Amino acid sequence: MASSDPPGDDSLYPIAVLIDELRNEDVQLRLNSIKKLSTIALALGVERTRTELIPFLTDTIYDEDEVLLALAEQLGEFTLLVGGPEHVHCLLPPLESLATVEETVVRDKAVESLRKISAQHSPADLEQHFVPLVKRLSSGDWFTSRTSACGLFGVCYPRVSSTVKADLRSHFRNLCQDDTPMVRRAAAGKLGEFAKVVELEFLKSDLIPMFVNLAQDEQDSVRLLAVEACVSIASLLPQDDVEQLVMPMLRQASEDKSWRVRYMVADKFTDLQKAVGAEITKTDLVLAFQNLLKDCEAEVRAAAAHKVKDFCQNLEPSVQETVIMTNILPCVKELVSDANQHVKSALASVIMGLSPILEIGRASCRERV
Repeated sequence: MASSDPPGDDSLYPIAVLIDELRNEDVQLRLNSIKKLSTIALALGVERTRTELIPFLTDTIYDEDEVLLALAEQLGEFTLLVGGPEHVHCLLPPLESLATVEETVVRDKAVESLRKISAQHSPADLEQHFVPLVKRLSSGDWFTSRTSACGLFGVCYPRVSSTVKADLRSHFRNLCQDDTPMVRRAAAGKLGEFAKVVELEFLKSDLIPMFVNLAQDEQDSVRLLAVEACVSIASLLPQDDVEQLVMPMLRQASEDKSWRVRYMVADKFTDLQKAVGAEITKTDLVLAFQNLLKDCEAEVRAAAAHKVKDFCQNLEPSVQETVIMTNILPCVKELVSDANQHVKSALASVIMGLSPILEIGRASCRERV
């Protein structure tokens, strides 16, 4: 990198030191060098940072995880150091490489930095530089790159043309159907975020089928993340569509054979309640909540018990008292004498919150509780 400059050029010194330190056998020295990247870039200037430093870093991404993690974090703050938004795309090659490494924390940090700098791309640069990166990652041979790709669709989709949007939806569909469970899990985890930026027409025609497939996946680790997506999707759809498109999957999840999926439903229950609305809560969720409070697994009962106060508080006023007295309090009475300490502890933290909700008088309510 230095050979093209005249001998004795002082401006070579920072990059020469960086190269020496990055090649040093001492990990701490290499780590310190990475952490000083912004200082080195300032010394080099924006043009040499773009033409020398960034390519050098891209070519030398083979190191200890802690060094790569520091590099992924630093690059997310490099926009001004490479000359501002019009040149920010030159940061994509090293971050793309970092997004494919084996260590999860490094990949996650690279994706975080990519998400950050995506906002600094113009729509034209997004289509020319960022979207091709997303496509390469989503079609990569290794599952690591495909999992990283899942986190990038939501940040670039809103600012590209309709043709590119269709292409992105197609790539995301492929990730949802990937042979590797880890990729499907990553897609399920980002489906809710993607749903928020996709047009309603395509949410119903494209993303709902993806959601249905993920909610019925053979792996419970995928199905439980589909529950999270359910919250976002239900909040975006008209009421009739929620009943038709979302509720069958939610009913299924609340009775899933895997306790981990039922636990996720219990844990997200009040979010689901707000997303589906008062009418569906009354017709469907009250019974589902009762079943979760009576679940055979203590972890599920505890998660549901934690939500008792909030669930009751969010009920429609016209049915609130009836539902609490008829459906919830009998379950609460059973949980008071639950064999599991965690369940009783969860209940104890919220039980007295029921009293103010009811308008029948605190003394009477406490007596019943």
